[in-house]
Amino acid sequence: MKILVTGVKGQLGYDCIKELTKRGYTDILGIDIEDLDITDKTKVLEYIKSYKPDVVMHNAAYTAVDKAELNYDDCYKVNTLGTKYIAEACKEIGAKMVYISTDYVFDGSKDGIYEINDKTNPISVYGKTKLDGELAVKSILEKYFIVRISWVFGINGHNFIKTMLRLASLGKTELNVVDDQIGSPTYTADLAVLLCDMIETDKYGTYQATNEGYCSWYEFAKKIFELSNINIKVNPVTTKEYLQMVTQQAKRPMNSKMSKDSLDKVGFKRLPNWEDALERYLKEVSL
Repeated sequence: MKILVTGVKGQLGYDCIKELTKRGYTDILGIDIEDLDITDKTKVLEYIKSYKPDVVMHNAAYTAVDKAELNYDDCYKVNTLGTKYIAEACKEIGAKMVYISTDYVFDGSKDGIYEINDKTNPISVYGKTKLDGELAVKSILEKYFIVRISWVFGINGHNFIKTMLRLASLGKTELNVVDDQIGSPTYTADLAVLLCDMIETDKYGTYQATNEGYCSWYEFAKKIFELSNINIKVNPVTTKEYLQMVTQQAKRPMNSKMSKDSLDKVGFKRLPNWEDALERYLKEVSL
């Protein structure tokens, strides 16, 4: 198989290349913004038609959630139009497409776990543009894997864990962390395994994939410091309290629990527990 991976400088793109290489794939092309501007329709079509991949793993995205509130056009061009252009190019050459979506397509007001077909209702610009990307892929292609993920962390790039460790290294003795937003951390090295499993099949459709188990950001932070043997006071605060301390934040879903039943139904293996993933990740970053 010939595989094109976008967003290769990001956390997930980096791990997809790593996993594909590990599996023995040799015809892999990893690209980022300096290689291809995905918001340029003509260039996207030319690029993909000239490389002729069997699969496009589309990880590139505008992910600055707070900044997106003030930059709707930029966010829309990347997350919606860029995705649409890639889907159109995939259709033209008959390629499979993987599109990485997000828990932010939901508003987070549900009491239970979000199922695949639950009503979407994004409450941020980022969430809306990613949902529009989903809709574009569905309307253009039949051979697609839409995968909703949440609370991502990986070796390559910025994430919550690195932020917590950096604040501790700066000598902070006390931190306030939100305790009423619940979700599942997702380790990109684990996710990349699942995505590579997917592209080796024709089990197309929409999926939700995160590491198993749920926690709040506060519980996540506590576990990071506990496993890193860092003694720091972490205070649980509500989203409302946090927004009074740090203004100009995008709205985030309070409940990001997503069902993995769609993986089970077709025989895809779920990701390991998030605490197990965190432990492995911390060992990896400390090497």
